[in-house]
Amino acid sequence: MTRGTALIRQPSGRLAEGLVTHIERSEVDVDLARRQHRSYRNALVTAGWDLREVTSIEECPDSVFVEDTVVVCGDLAVLTRPGAARRHPEVAGTEAAVRDIGLDLTYIVAPGTLDGGDVLQVGRTVYVGRGGRTNADGIRQLSRHLAGRGRTVVPVRLRNVLHLKSAVTALPDGTFLALPDLVDTAVFPAVRVVDEEAGAHVVPLGDERVLIAATAERTAAALDDLGFTPVVVDISEFERLEGCVTCLSVLIPASSR
Repeated sequence: MTRGTALIRQPSGRLAEGLVTHIERSEVDVDLARRQHRSYRNALVTAGWDLREVTSIEECPDSVFVEDTVVVCGDLAVLTRPGAARRHPEVAGTEAAVRDIGLDLTYIVAPGTLDGGDVLQVGRTVYVGRGGRTNADGIRQLSRHLAGRGRTVVPVRLRNVLHLKSAVTALPDGTFLALPDLVDTAVFPAVRVVDEEAGAHVVPLGDERVLIAATAERTAAALDDLGFTPVVVDISEFERLEGCVTCLSVLIPASSR
């Protein structure tokens, strides 16, 4: 039985031109990135997720990071307004995909900005990073959109990091993996502090399985020791662009539709 639908988007041939904000730019091997993306896709399929391709957009180097274009909460898809203006054209393809799936749609509009990478949903609480890509008006709009779905939005101040989920994510048991140097952890209950930046990025795939980057070797070993099952993927070329395992897909559980 399928767990649900995973939205994904093929890397642009211009991936190497992707935005870099908090790290030094380094050379990106686009061919290797495409091979890594195939392995990432395969990991989702093996875990029981059906893939839905969002139409590729060659002129947008960052478009592979599909998570930033939508926030899905139950049967509602909130189409975002990314904080980097050059990423605005990416939203249309995601809108078409979630419309085809049958989700209800709503939108973040100007002057609000919101990147999906700043939104972490745990139970009925929605944590939203306030940093360089998501502004206060975007947070207010999201809060209004989700209030009718019984969700509480909690803003989180970010430090020297691109997105909230670059600094903290949640395990299947509801505990949080976090890097305190990058985010105020006081708002999160039950925090497990990690000592690898990539160790703060996981995607629960169902049951005890969690997707994690190969660069988080110590964190993966620690999670395995705790009874979770790390699903390790190499995403080194996307990490050169401040990408992580969360931002390459949007998981929509079957119960959402």
